[in-house]
Amino acid sequence: MVLVSQHKLSRRERQIMDVLYRKGRATAGEIMAELPDPPGNSAIRAMLRVLEEKKHIRHDAEDLRYVYMPVVPRDKARKSALKHVVETFFDGSTEQAVATLLNVSAQDLKTEDFDRLAALIEKARKEGR
Repeated sequence: MVLVSQHKLSRRERQIMDVLYRKGRATAGEIMAELPDPPGNSAIRAMLRVLEEKKHIRHDAEDLRYVYMPVVPRDKARKSALKHVVETFFDGSTEQAVATLLNVSAQDLKTEDFDRLAALIEKARKEGR
């Protein structure tokens, strides 16, 4: 299984990956149009080349232009990035990470959100046995 190491990406590389995950596939020009304070054309192409070398993206040649897409599905990239955050900031404790998330966002959660979270916890408990 290929895991994406989001923590090894620069800020600009993460922004490019966000665009590609949001759009699914895009040309260099389409990516530039989505970036805040976009770099020049040659700089964006260099960053795309680096992301390909890091195996985060790939391209297809279509109508004399390259169309870029993520290599790893977004859900796998999320899991990998979250695992890194839990290991780095919470000493590997899922409980501490979830408690912090609830502390930070509890006021924004609705009753239905808490119900869905409780159902997910119960499902994980049953599957873990």
